[in-house]
Amino acid sequence: MSADIDDKPQPLIEHLVELRQRLIWAVGAFFVAFLVCFFFAKGLFNLLVVPFEWAVDWAELDGRQVELIYTAPQEFFFTQIKIGMFGGLVLAFPMIAAQIYKFVAPGLYKNERQAFIPFLVASPILFLIGAALVYFFFTPMVMWFFLAMEQSGANGEVAIQLLPKVSEYLGLIMTLIFAFGLVFQLPVVSTLMVRAGLITAQTLVDKRKFAIVIAFVAAAILTPPDPVSQIGLALPTILLYEISIYIARRIERRRPASSAATSDGPSDSE
Repeated sequence: MSADIDDKPQPLIEHLVELRQRLIWAVGAFFVAFLVCFFFAKGLFNLLVVPFEWAVDWAELDGRQVELIYTAPQEFFFTQIKIGMFGGLVLAFPMIAAQIYKFVAPGLYKNERQAFIPFLVASPILFLIGAALVYFFFTPMVMWFFLAMEQSGANGEVAIQLLPKVSEYLGLIMTLIFAFGLVFQLPVVSTLMVRAGLITAQTLVDKRKFAIVIAFVAAAILTPPDPVSQIGLALPTILLYEISIYIARRIERRRPASSAATSDGPSDSE
């Protein structure tokens, strides 16, 4: 089995030197991506405001112009820095993941490396799917829900209009993207745990009731305090949990066949 491992015995200092090199590449990639995203921060922020514009159209607020404000001189500047950091992390993730894999891969068996690579590909794809769901559906729904609370000022009512701060609006978008992106990693995490033998499909089935409760609790913590975003996060979480059970069962059905194929070898005959 040791022949399948590429790693060679090295002094601790050499491992630290390699770790330092990997960190330099990862941090360098993040810094370059941060500069690019910071340079286009205003354009990226305007792109993030598009779901708010959709919500205004859904609310049928005729002639309403989408406006955001900032109440501190440095607020919009720091908002652009946050956009650069968040966008830089997303853009640099492939390089960061590649450096982590290159550092860990020499100590893995060949079959472990082959099993690990698909998850490196699936993880960012699932994160982007969750982010797209936030951008195209849940953010407009959440903003439409908040816009519905406005008062026009007619019939003796006080006029109340939604004017979001740029930092708070960005915080809302980033929280939703992070929450959905994290939840969409559930199939990846559960599949890795099943492959490692830490859990089984039956364990996931037995814990389904607890998973549903935890899904709603996590949605209440990770999302703004409104029922639209909380239910919108909890339902995909439960669906992904069911998908994880299905994938776990497929892995367990394939495991006996792969073990039999490995144990079967050419027989010695004269």
